[in-house]
Amino acid sequence: MNFEGLLRQRLETLHREGRYRTFADLKRRRGFFPAADHFAANGPREVTVWCSNDYLGMGQHPKVLAAMHEAIDAVGAGSGGTRNISGTTHYHVELESELADLHGKEAALLFTSAYVANDATLSTLIKLVPGTVVFSDEKNHASMIEGIRHGMCEKRIFRHNDVGDLEAKLKKFPRGTPKIIAFESVYSMDGHIAPIAAICDLAEKYGALTYLDEVHAVGMYGPRGGGIAEREGVMDRVDIINGTLAKGFGVMGGYIAGTRDLCDAIRSFAPGFIFTTSLAPAIAAGALASIRHLKMSSLERARHRERVRTLKRALKAKRLPVMDNPSHIVPVMVGCPVHCKAVTDALLRQYGIYVQPINYPTVSKGTERMRLTPSPAHTDEQMASLIHALDALWASCPVPNRTYIGRAAE
Repeated sequence: MNFEGLLRQRLETLHREGRYRTFADLKRRRGFFPAADHFAANGPREVTVWCSNDYLGMGQHPKVLAAMHEAIDAVGAGSGGTRNISGTTHYHVELESELADLHGKEAALLFTSAYVANDATLSTLIKLVPGTVVFSDEKNHASMIEGIRHGMCEKRIFRHNDVGDLEAKLKKFPRGTPKIIAFESVYSMDGHIAPIAAICDLAEKYGALTYLDEVHAVGMYGPRGGGIAEREGVMDRVDIINGTLAKGFGVMGGYIAGTRDLCDAIRSFAPGFIFTTSLAPAIAAGALASIRHLKMSSLERARHRERVRTLKRALKAKRLPVMDNPSHIVPVMVGCPVHCKAVTDALLRQYGIYVQPINYPTVSKGTERMRLTPSPAHTDEQMASLIHALDALWASCPVPNRTYIGRAAE
């Protein structure tokens, strides 16, 4: 079997379809976010980053950096093992307590990423409760899809944010059938926001457990950064919340929050938790500092909301095809992988602006886009430069017309 030849063919297909992914070699500048050095063949060059998931710039916050330095000086670099074998430090214990408090839950459980948390929790929970049927939003993240698939259960996919379709599928099963409704609060590629309260109503009506991915909302929404569920006053109605430490909180790692028994069961049975080295203490310390700060401070969230509104307004003023939505995500539709890469390559090469093209399988074919993520640190001048560059490129490239997409589903 010629594995190398077959792999090469697969890669050539990606190139031919315009979907081959190249990674930008970046070195962020402490204290100067969103500026970074981009390393290419002709050496490093300063660029402005417009697609970071460090939404609030907390990866640069003095409190976060100080906490990480202090932890390294106190205990060293790595955790030393899995959570079961010497890898549970006091930083991990404190962080789980802080996360449980953030979401108003009895307990929380840390993972190395939110992807692992989704995959491990959903697959384990499904296997622990035989006969479970999962009802999954059609736009759920790949990690949730993988978790459901690994659970090897019966599943039903409901139309995106469509509570009518969800109810039609729920009512086909007896109330005593174990059911999980899996959905997200903020959908990261379109910026849609789920009708959490209405989904909780259906869960209560049909005896289902709710599993909510708040990855793109924690730190960003709610009086203390607890996410959309906190903002909407429905945290107590959601059974399991999944979140990340890598976006609004600016560090890395993932977690779930729920009842004490739920977290204990996942801790005790999930291979994705049991058999992996725990987060480095410095990372846990940085996340802890970030969460504590954002529980008390709304300045970052307020400035971020203003920057998002300003950018969306500027894009619409130039009739660029921004997909309108009620969240902080700013997608600009291109609709072709080749054109999408051409535009983002030109932004980097000609204007020193870094935006990563978003292609299939992250989004459906024919909906390729740029995904802009303004932060509190982006200045008016940087925003004006971005708009000028996009305006010029849309005038010169055969991409969709200058009409922004109408208000998206909420």
